[in-house]
Amino acid sequence: MRKKVEKDPKDMRHGYTTGANATAATKAALLSLILQKEVRQVSIRLPNSDVVTFNMENVRFTDRKASATIIKDGGDDPDATHGAQIIATVQLSHDEGVHLDGGVGVGRVTKPGLPVAVGEAAINPVPRKMIIEAALDVLEKFSLIKGVSIVISVPDGEEIAKKTLNGRLGIIGGISILGTRGTVVPFSTSAFKASIAQAISVAVTNGCDHLFLTTGGRSEKFAIENYPEAKEEAFIEMGDFVGFALKQCKAKKVKKITLVGMMGKFSKVAQGVMMVHSKSAPVDFNFLAEVAQEAGVPNELQEEIRGANTASQVGTLMLEHGHHAFFSKLCQSIGYMSLKEIRGGLDIEVYIISMNKEVLGREVVLWDNPLK
Repeated sequence: MRKKVEKDPKDMRHGYTTGANATAATKAALLSLILQKEVRQVSIRLPNSDVVTFNMENVRFTDRKASATIIKDGGDDPDATHGAQIIATVQLSHDEGVHLDGGVGVGRVTKPGLPVAVGEAAINPVPRKMIIEAALDVLEKFSLIKGVSIVISVPDGEEIAKKTLNGRLGIIGGISILGTRGTVVPFSTSAFKASIAQAISVAVTNGCDHLFLTTGGRSEKFAIENYPEAKEEAFIEMGDFVGFALKQCKAKKVKKITLVGMMGKFSKVAQGVMMVHSKSAPVDFNFLAEVAQEAGVPNELQEEIRGANTASQVGTLMLEHGHHAFFSKLCQSIGYMSLKEIRGGLDIEVYIISMNKEVLGREVVLWDNPLK
């Protein structure tokens, strides 16, 4: 994973998806095979209608087979596949049509719930369409009434996949070939949201009706340790996208959600803020003081809360003085505001934990009897 680039978002350089790179490599390999010469530069049309030129790192061919290697450029996005080799190997056949498969380093789908059928290479529908159409266009240009076999490989794909959620989603042996636009937007929220939606879909398809939504790695580890009987698919890292994840669960008819997080992000959810990135909304210490008042916390401690610097500091203060009711009230508010966000339909369990994975508070709010 590359370090975050300290640039203004408008100055950040866009990159290109694995799907766009695989398409360009396919076109270069097929042209090299047909022309029997190296074709190192090709242009393709992306799903967003942009025409982009790609340069190959390496091209090899014989009279029967050709391969083209491209280095994936993720732009200024800290993408796990940035710098990866993507190789397209093509071979003409007497059977018409295009046969597309994944080779080394491209994962294979083993669980239902993804947009690719079980048993197939993890090449998503949009890049699959791009690759096939690019190959057919080349065949038509040269008036070839033949078919073509295409294999997309990523030599380091299996290692790269360890940095992704592929294993939990049931994509084994490598990365996925992805991309709906063709371009990679630096630090895009859409990619994270797509991974959340995909993870929820896989979980539900595999029989999970109780999902565990966590804000990060530490909270996810807590959930896994405390619910060892749950399937691995049921644990989903939602990050800052609380509202989005809740709505996806509601849409998939999940029966129960367990939310696990820490004071910083969850104090915002308790107020009804459902996008909890640090830049989206500050912690409201007056609100936390009001919660403390409802929990019977003395006035002098309420004033300390109003003057606090972080939500974690407030949690430590309440813990040190034994005001456990504060955390119960906060959990109740989180559950209630979550149900309000999705207009009911499922039960919500809430855990607030410390940095050391200590339970600060836990409450369950039933949707047919929400707290007032």
